[in-house]
Amino acid sequence: MEKKIILEKQDMRYLEWSHTRSSSGTAGTFLKSEEMIDGKKRYYKLSNYDPVRGIIGHECVNEIIVDRLLTILGVEHLEYQLIHAEVEVGGKTFETWLCASDDFKEKGDTKLALDAFYQSQVENGESPYEFCKKQGWQKYIDIMLVVDYLIQNRDRHGANIEVLRNGKNMRIAPLFDHGLSFLCSCYSEEEIKEFDVAKDRICQNFIGSRSTLENLALVQNKKSVFVGTLKPKDKEKIFEDLEEIIPRIHRDKIWEMLYQRWLHYESLCNQ
Repeated sequence: MEKKIILEKQDMRYLEWSHTRSSSGTAGTFLKSEEMIDGKKRYYKLSNYDPVRGIIGHECVNEIIVDRLLTILGVEHLEYQLIHAEVEVGGKTFETWLCASDDFKEKGDTKLALDAFYQSQVENGESPYEFCKKQGWQKYIDIMLVVDYLIQNRDRHGANIEVLRNGKNMRIAPLFDHGLSFLCSCYSEEEIKEFDVAKDRICQNFIGSRSTLENLALVQNKKSVFVGTLKPKDKEKIFEDLEEIIPRIHRDKIWEMLYQRWLHYESLCNQ
């Protein structure tokens, strides 16, 4: 993908946005759009939109942070681009930061949500984890469970994991959709200050329980999950060019959360 962050404001008022209600129970609406560029589909999404207050969330920034984290850890994932843009929603113009991503499907691919695939194929009361293990997807799922713990992903429902089919061949799509993570529930500096980075919050997970912390117990060989490792020096790389997009208190709290959880994960690996 081109440059990760486009700082120069782009006029993207031509895009038409469709409403997708948040499946996590948060207030507001998540808006999506798409267009064809050089014969390839490109997808766009906005952070949390409120009809009264406008675009109030920072989910698109979270996507870039997780994108960079997964690159450091050597995890296959959908790459995102963060774009400073002017958009039009409901007849009003907003200046915001939106996310762009290219279609990860290859020619001939069809996609199916993992929960729908599981329900059509499951036998003998297998759990979703055991079902994926039988399909040969255990390593992918283990990586996903650890990543979701690190970022406190609130929204790993069954449609946020996709199965791609091309003829008789099937594979899991790269990890995608990490916006509802980190401090996604915080809209003020006071909320950021009070946010407990270690708290185990209730999350929507198709695989495992509603606790990302408890789900780490499903991962049998934690040491072999990642190719890379997270180090203090990576903070600069993860937050590069975000200084004018989210305040320092926000960046520092995200890093505190991420690195504290990383250290806990490492301690489990060494047990």
